[in-house]
Amino acid sequence: MALNKSMHPRNRYKDKAPDFAYLASKYPEFKQHVHTNLTGRVGLNFKDPEAVRALTCTLLKEDFGLTIEIPLERLIPTVPLRLNYIHWVEDLIEGGGQRWGIDIGTGASCIYPLLGASMNGWFFLATEVDDMCYNYAKKNVEQNNLSELIKVVKVPQKTLLMDALKEESGIVYDFCMCNPPFFANQLEAKGVNSRSARRPPPSSVNTGGVTEIMAEGGELEFVKRIIHDSLQLQRRLRWYSCMLGKKCSLAPLKEELRKHGVPKVTHTEFCQGRTMRWALAWSFYEDVTVPSPPSKKRKLEKARKPITFTVLSPTVRELTGKVASIGSSATSSTDVVTAWIEKTLSDLRVLHKRVPCGKSEVSLFLTVVENSWIHIRNKRRDRGRQLREVPRAPPSGGNSTLQSSETKQPETPTPAQTTETDSKTDTEESEVIVTLEPESSSSTIGGAQASTNGNSPIQESGTKEVDQAVDNAACLEQGPENKVDSTAIVPLSAEPDRQETAAAVVSATTGEGSSDVQHFLFKCLMNMKDEGSDVVVEMHWVEGQNRDLMNQLCTYLKNQLFRLMVSPL
Repeated sequence: MALNKSMHPRNRYKDKAPDFAYLASKYPEFKQHVHTNLTGRVGLNFKDPEAVRALTCTLLKEDFGLTIEIPLERLIPTVPLRLNYIHWVEDLIEGGGQRWGIDIGTGASCIYPLLGASMNGWFFLATEVDDMCYNYAKKNVEQNNLSELIKVVKVPQKTLLMDALKEESGIVYDFCMCNPPFFANQLEAKGVNSRSARRPPPSSVNTGGVTEIMAEGGELEFVKRIIHDSLQLQRRLRWYSCMLGKKCSLAPLKEELRKHGVPKVTHTEFCQGRTMRWALAWSFYEDVTVPSPPSKKRKLEKARKPITFTVLSPTVRELTGKVASIGSSATSSTDVVTAWIEKTLSDLRVLHKRVPCGKSEVSLFLTVVENSWIHIRNKRRDRGRQLREVPRAPPSGGNSTLQSSETKQPETPTPAQTTETDSKTDTEESEVIVTLEPESSSSTIGGAQASTNGNSPIQESGTKEVDQAVDNAACLEQGPENKVDSTAIVPLSAEPDRQETAAAVVSATTGEGSSDVQHFLFKCLMNMKDEGSDVVVEMHWVEGQNRDLMNQLCTYLKNQLFRLMVSPL
């Protein structure tokens, strides 16, 4: 019963739904309609008219001491919904004492007068146009000994208030109630034109006679006729009210009342089970207290939990050395992780900036304009292929020549170098050509260098710079109209001013420096905060095309951290 928490606060079924098992044990006529599923839960088939009738009669008997009879050919009311309406009328008329009300179209059950009279001692004039409903309503009033409080009258077709009050000229009624026919024709009653395709089918059976569920023009025209009568009766009733089955009827009816200058108008919602109804009330008295309508609560998107992963303290220690090698002065765990993430995002060309946040955390706002992490493996393979294809150095004296050329830059090029340089084309200028032994299985973690095949530290450093240069070259789109000078590609160990120059070149090449990004894949907020000696990273979705893209980026970051820790020293 999804909407039960929104029932009227005084509705007895708001916090305690009917106990079918208990009712079945006490009332044999109800027990025959109850079933137990495989999990032991007791339920009822609301598609069965007899089961719905048995439930209504049982609840009225158990909770209100009322005994009624309802034919299957007529409308079978649900008790929680009718009780909501009664409680709202209590709010309208304020306080107890002797109250007089009118129920327009009381139905066979005569449920509104029976509830109002038995609960509050109200006097009722109950009108009905259908012969069968009139006879059952009169019988239900008599067998509950409420004839002194409830008067059931038979009225002609299309009679609402005017004709019913001709013989009651000396009474000022406190209110009128009405559950009008909702539908204009059979197609609407079956939900062909009135029910959205997104809504699930009704969970209960729709019973009722023609006069109870259908009227010319549907509920909208029916209630407009009551408004027309109220304009003539005016202060003969303190409050006029009607229940509505469609929310779309509310606005035109309120506009109708405004057009006629009705001073006091209000509305409410009735929520129960999977069913919602609306009610409209108006008054020509200036001194009545108008209950506030339900507040317009903005429907927010259901809060989604952020994607979270934890950077453990051993990984933080490894990252401390890593970020120090790129010139970062971060000291705290959160700043270290943030510096590494910012560097990784920059390599991926993900736009990011720091935003205000709490004292012990760092927040980054990410704008992703391209999926730059899906072809990382292909780029790594291309880099290895390029390194395998470069020519090897001569076997004798090759290493010393390379080391000398890397450690000391000659002031003037040799004739051979000049000839080689002059012979290069414009396209070849953007390529990185290195004469070097194949890369050995070594890794740099936390700034510590290691070599396994006897290469010198200088050679290892050179290899690392070449790898970084190839990575940067692979990330940029090379073409006749988009050339980047190879001197702008700076390794991790370069000076800060060189890094700024490289960032400027990349920004100019890719358009990353633009602050106004109109086309993007997604935006998210990334928070880094301490949790003991670890750092928790949270990624909160903001907007975008596909939330899975944020999951992919998160997975990429975690994989990079994993590779950092498992790489051999």
